[in-house]
Amino acid sequence: MLRNVAVIALPDVAPFELGVLCELFGYDRSAEGLPTYDFAVCSIDGSPVPSRSGFDVAVKHDLSRTEAADLVVVAPFDNPWYGPPESVSAALRAAHERGAWVMSVCTSAFALGAAGLLDGRRCTTHWLHTARLARQYPSAIVDPDVLYVQDGRILTSAGTAASIDAGLHLIRQEHGSAVATMLARRMVVPPHREGGQAQYIETPLKPVECATMQPVLTAVMETLDRPHTVDTMAGMAHMAPRTFARKFREETGATPHDWLISQRLLLARRLLEDSDLGVDVIADRAGFGSAATLRHHFAQRLSTTPQAYRGTFRSSQPV
Repeated sequence: MLRNVAVIALPDVAPFELGVLCELFGYDRSAEGLPTYDFAVCSIDGSPVPSRSGFDVAVKHDLSRTEAADLVVVAPFDNPWYGPPESVSAALRAAHERGAWVMSVCTSAFALGAAGLLDGRRCTTHWLHTARLARQYPSAIVDPDVLYVQDGRILTSAGTAASIDAGLHLIRQEHGSAVATMLARRMVVPPHREGGQAQYIETPLKPVECATMQPVLTAVMETLDRPHTVDTMAGMAHMAPRTFARKFREETGATPHDWLISQRLLLARRLLEDSDLGVDVIADRAGFGSAATLRHHFAQRLSTTPQAYRGTFRSSQPV
């Protein structure tokens, strides 16, 4: 049972994420029937740690505090891709080897990577940095779409508020759904958020910059409501479909079908955010043909629904 929690705070620690960990594990809520943890924030040598926001965090423990912890968490810190000191990596490895939970929040996944704890494991981090995490630790299996990932007793979370989702997931694993739901209500947050972080990635419609394909892509983007296919696009380029598909991938890095679906989803997302149009109309304007097809692609690519997406990114509007 999870009872002892140690959070490692490194120089330029992120105050919000550190505060989330304190909220999840550092308050005595036994009077409300919730579990209480032996909680501590520690630094490398027990000295105060400067935060990103210009104030210092006073701590009372050094890394030896992690030796008794059932959960060791690394709070985010500036420039994490350079890795923490080896003493931190050693503490993380030791915690994992003895069977403790090890958790990262946002970009502190890079600290777990530096310790070798992501090799061969599914993991995530803030969507802005998932590509860098994958490049820096090629043995890691980076999932850019999820809010958090549990692989064995390694837990990684996406950016900022996803630390709440990951923490509640861990509490649900250790103490059951009823306890996690009670704590979520106490924190005034949902016990479980639908979808993943793919829906939060900012992907506006971008100008087309291709040599041969640019006229075709521009024409298609201006007429996404029409029933474009690989064959019709190839006809616009005056090429055989197989030649067109090969040339298209060379210039864009995507297949014609994937590119077309991505552009239609971008348009649908923009219409959901900026208009009062119903889902059926948006599906038609984006070229999906039906609301069912639009919902299918939202679920497949964004792990959510058009209605939920609109509810998240726009104030209450009729759908």
